[in-house]
Amino acid sequence: MTTTRAPTHPYLSIVVPVHQGARVLPWSLEALAASDLPRECWELIVVDDASTDTTSLIAAQFADIVVRLPGKPRGPAYARNRGFEVARGECIVFVDADVCVHSGTLRQFARVFATEADVSAVFGSYDSKPPAKGLVSQYRNLLHHYTHHRNPGEAQTFWAGCGAVRAGVFREAGMYDEWHFTRPQIEDIELGHRIRALGHRIVLRPEIQGSHLKQWTLRGMVLTDLNDRGVPWTRLLVQEGQALAGGSLNIKNVEKVNTLLTCMAVVFVFAAIWTGRSQLLFGTIDCLLWVLFVNRSLYTFFESARGFFFALAVVPLHLLYYVLNGMAAFFGWMLHETVGEPIPDATTQAFAEVGVKSWPPVRVKHPSGAWRLPKPRE
Repeated sequence: MTTTRAPTHPYLSIVVPVHQGARVLPWSLEALAASDLPRECWELIVVDDASTDTTSLIAAQFADIVVRLPGKPRGPAYARNRGFEVARGECIVFVDADVCVHSGTLRQFARVFATEADVSAVFGSYDSKPPAKGLVSQYRNLLHHYTHHRNPGEAQTFWAGCGAVRAGVFREAGMYDEWHFTRPQIEDIELGHRIRALGHRIVLRPEIQGSHLKQWTLRGMVLTDLNDRGVPWTRLLVQEGQALAGGSLNIKNVEKVNTLLTCMAVVFVFAAIWTGRSQLLFGTIDCLLWVLFVNRSLYTFFESARGFFFALAVVPLHLLYYVLNGMAAFFGWMLHETVGEPIPDATTQAFAEVGVKSWPPVRVKHPSGAWRLPKPRE
């Protein structure tokens, strides 16, 4: 761990987890450095999750503290927790390494916490000008922007791409679940559920924005929506008995209906092929026309942002999004029924049973030269 001259009494602690971030980290940290919130009000902590490129050297040029994690990468949940452990601010701001915050983002976070005592956590949105080229990248980042701007106010979840939480609440909630989420998944959503369960308030303020640098591919979109988001999220909702509840961000009842209808459209296509009854395709047309009609405001937004042909081109991607949601819901429910709650591997469980609270257990050296595992933290 390296340090520079940090602010004496920071109000905000900015935690940036990063793995192999040499390409995007300079842009992200320069954006933070350009913040209009006075520098003495915030400290910057970069957690290098076992990178083998020049990530730590780049971080050292900007950060007050650089935490370098050895060995293999352990995921953003683990990295963010290690950053929190050295943070001194009253509120913790989490910013992904591929997000460039706007100049007013930190000031807006500070204002929410200073003026709204009943708000325990707040998160923002991607902006409408993602720099990554390509149809999939533009679609995914603009869809995120649209969804968050359509759902301001009270939230049931949390978003760590550009989100903040009071330090005491984060500690009370038990921090991120680094035992279950060892790669980027729904660790922030799961944290939000625990914060809400404790009776704390989370709000979405879409005017707090950052620009997302991620370059999406179709394959990456499919794997993320199935393996890293949809399936674990479904298992979490089923486990908590909220699978049929409406109102949570991204899983409103209308979205569930759209998912069902899109999947039914696919079933009608296969049924028509299997039986040779082409009239079944009218069912496909009816389902898809309804989904397109319900999403007309989304496609109008796409048209205003990128033009008519872009809005037309993303329709198949958006229908695929609903198909992936349906597949994720099915496989998530099946895994819950057949396997049960997601559990860590055997080694992790063994350490948990003897009381080790951080993972992986890091050996510390006694003055005598002997090595031991650290005592469990209460």
